[in-house]
Amino acid sequence: MMHQQGSLMPSLLSDVFCQCQSGDTHLGVDPGGGHTEDPTSTAPRQPGAEDRHSEPGQSTHQCDTCGGPEQEHRLKVLFQILDVNGDGGICVNDLTIGLKKLGVHRTEHELRKIVKAGDKDLDGQLDFEEFVHYLRDHEKKLRLVFKSLDKKNDGRIDSQEIMQSLRDLGVNISEEQSEQILRSMDKNGTMTIDWNEWRDYHLLHPADNIPEIILYWKHSTIFDVGESVLVPDEFTAEEKKTGMLWRHLVAGGGAGAVSRTCTAPLDRLKVLMQVHSSKSNSMHISGGFMQMIREGGVRSLWRGNGINVLKIAPESAIKFMAYEQIKRLMGSNQETLGIAERLVAGSLAGAIAQSSIYPMEVLKTRLALRKTGQYSGIVQCAKHIFQKEGAAAFYKGYVPNMLGIIPYAGIDLAVYETLKNYWLQRFATDSADPGVFVLLACGTTSCTCGQLSSYPLALVRTRMQAQATQQGGPQMTMSTLFRHIIKTEGPLGLYRGLAPNFMKVIPSVSISYVVYEYLKVQLGVQSK
Repeated sequence: MMHQQGSLMPSLLSDVFCQCQSGDTHLGVDPGGGHTEDPTSTAPRQPGAEDRHSEPGQSTHQCDTCGGPEQEHRLKVLFQILDVNGDGGICVNDLTIGLKKLGVHRTEHELRKIVKAGDKDLDGQLDFEEFVHYLRDHEKKLRLVFKSLDKKNDGRIDSQEIMQSLRDLGVNISEEQSEQILRSMDKNGTMTIDWNEWRDYHLLHPADNIPEIILYWKHSTIFDVGESVLVPDEFTAEEKKTGMLWRHLVAGGGAGAVSRTCTAPLDRLKVLMQVHSSKSNSMHISGGFMQMIREGGVRSLWRGNGINVLKIAPESAIKFMAYEQIKRLMGSNQETLGIAERLVAGSLAGAIAQSSIYPMEVLKTRLALRKTGQYSGIVQCAKHIFQKEGAAAFYKGYVPNMLGIIPYAGIDLAVYETLKNYWLQRFATDSADPGVFVLLACGTTSCTCGQLSSYPLALVRTRMQAQATQQGGPQMTMSTLFRHIIKTEGPLGLYRGLAPNFMKVIPSVSISYVVYEYLKVQLGVQSK
C-alpha cells in the first residue's frame, strides 16, 4: 500500500538533494539553505520557486553532481534526526520514530528492507557512510526509472505514461489503477508527478512495484547454456494472473531446445573429453570431432540431444513451481526477493527440480557415450540400465550434482547483479533498459563464471554417471574419484572438456536470446 508523505519530509529532501532534471542540469545549494537555478536549465519553473532563491548578492555554490559540502551538511542533519538514540547508527526502531517525526509512515517490513539494502557491514544498522551511499544509490536508480516512465520527456509523468510503460513490460493495469498510483505520489493535485514528487515519495521507501519491475532484468528464462541450475526469474503478480508467465516459460523452453540442438556436437564432445580424456589418452577438439564422425557418421554428433531437449519442460515447470512455494514458506509477500533470499529459494528449487529429473541426466550421459548400435533409443537404454545395474544407477553422481548447484547459481547470480548494478551506476543515463548487447554480455559473463566455479563437480558427476560404460573400471565414490583424478592427472584433470564447454556458451546465449525474442512475439508476450 502506498502512503501519502507528510509535510516536513518533502521540503527536507528538497534541501538535501539536487533537483536534477537531466545529466547536465542541477540546482545549486547555497550555504544559507537557498537554491540557485542553473542558467542552462530548460525545466519549467515551479510556482514560487523564486522564493527559495538566495538573496541578491549572497554567495552561491554550484554543486558537483549530486554532491558537495552543503549537501553533506544537510545529509548529516537528516541523519541526526533519524538517529533517535544518538549512537551513530540508524536501526529499524530509529527509522520508525524518526520518520514519524517527519510525518512519514512506513511498515516494519519496509523499514527492515531499507536497513538491509544499505547495511554493508551487516551490523543491523546504517552508519553515516552507509546511509549516504544508500540514499545516493537509491536516488540514481529512481532517476532512471523516472526517465523511463517519462515518455514525453517533459519532466512529468501522467497516468497514460504509467499505463504505457507497464504495458510495455507485460503488466496491464486499468486507467483507474494508474490514477490511484498517481494520486498516492501527487502532492499538489495536478494529477502529474514531477521529479521532486517522485523522489520525495520513493527515496526513504524501499523500491516498490514500479521501480522493481522496471529495474529488473529477466535472465534465466532468456539464456540457455545447457545447464538448468540458474535461479528462476521473478514474475510480477500481473504476469502470473494473466498466464503471461507460462508464455515466458514456453518461449524460454523453445529457445533452449533450439540452442541445445545447435550446440549439441560441442556438448557431446565435452562429455567424451570428461570421461575418456587423460594424460595418457589426450583428446583434442578437432581429433574428438573426427573420432565421433568416423565411429558413427555426422548424425552421431547429436547423440544424447533428444533427452537433453525433452528434460527442459519438466525441469523448468518443477523449478518454477517449487520456487514459488519456497517463497511462500519463507514468508515473503514481495514480488521480487533480495539476492540472498533468491539464492536460497532458487538453489532449493533447483535441487528439487534436479532430483525429479535426474534419471534423465544419467540417460543423457549414457546416450552421448554410446557406440553405434548399442541402444535403439531412450527407452531401451533405460531398460538396459535398470536390468543390469538396478534403480540406484539412475542416481549415480547425484551428490556432486547437488553440491554444484550452490556455487553455480550463487556465482552466476552475484556476477549478474554486480555487472547490472555497475552498468546502472556508470553508464545508464536516460533509461534502465540495458539494450541487447549489455544484456547478452552480462548473461554470458555470469553463466561462464558460474560454470567455471562448479566445473570440477560437474566432471566428477559425469564420470560417476558413466562408470558402468567402462568395462572393468572401478566403481568409485565422489571423494575417491576426486583423489584419483588429482593423483593421476593433477588439478588440471578436473577441467577436462572445459574448452568445448566454453566454446558453446556464446552461441548458446546468442541463439537462445534471438529465438526467445521471436517466440515472445509469436506468443503475444511483451516484456523486456
